[in-house]
Amino acid sequence: MRIVLILPVAALLMSGFAYFSVDASQHGFLRSPLNSGGASPGMTGAPNESNCTQCHSGSVQNGDTENLLTILSGATPVSTYVPGQQYTVNLSMSSNPAKRGFQSTALTSTNTMAGGFTGQAGNTSINGGAKKYANHTSGSNTSVNAPSWSWTWTAPAVGSGPVTFYVATNKTNNNGNDNGDMIYLSQHVIQEESGNGVLEGDEQVLQLVQITSERVTFKAPKNVGQVNGITIFNATGKMVCSIPYLKVNNNEIVIERTSSIESGLFFISMSINKSLYTKKIALQ
Repeated sequence: MRIVLILPVAALLMSGFAYFSVDASQHGFLRSPLNSGGASPGMTGAPNESNCTQCHSGSVQNGDTENLLTILSGATPVSTYVPGQQYTVNLSMSSNPAKRGFQSTALTSTNTMAGGFTGQAGNTSINGGAKKYANHTSGSNTSVNAPSWSWTWTAPAVGSGPVTFYVATNKTNNNGNDNGDMIYLSQHVIQEESGNGVLEGDEQVLQLVQITSERVTFKAPKNVGQVNGITIFNATGKMVCSIPYLKVNNNEIVIERTSSIESGLFFISMSINKSLYTKKIALQ
């Protein structure tokens, strides 16, 4: 009797292992993508974090032009924040892929959470612990259901300084698996609104030294080792470049020129000793 009872159980276990070892595609179905409802925390490409290639076997791309992030006060886009105020964060992808996903966080220059996130039902969800992360949902991972993602950001306390939004988006090939996708990483800086207003053209603090075809060089004040939240806007007010921070070497701040700042009139802003300075320059 014991042998009769054990053999059917063993046979059942063996058949179970055999079933799960078969390629699912041979049965006419595919495994659901692992993160169709949002990724686990820490996949934004922020300092000391992973990105979506942790689960998707795609390649990492520069997302500066693909990831379109706007911070809104009501319906008005802003480039500075008032501490403690609530804003709407809107994120879309310029290529508008049929199937896609994202994760984003907002950090101070010390890589701590900057304020808080609140999700939008059916569109974005929030996870994480000390650091919060906004994610797509299972209902907002297609362009048909959600042309863009939105969530609420409560700005941090006074003195937090520039805040960097780290964004990772996933442009999938919609093959039902986690391979062959394109991961786009980008960073977007928003400055803290200064109580003293923006200090424009203060030569004693931010002095233009040299413009070449490769870089723009400023002279920094003595004893300043780092400037934060460098943002560059063109003449129409569109942000074309953002850099979380730059180290100061030999009292110089060096900004490398990219294709987005080749020629024209630009406004370069940066935070120095928690005050915001803006310089207007013409590039040729």
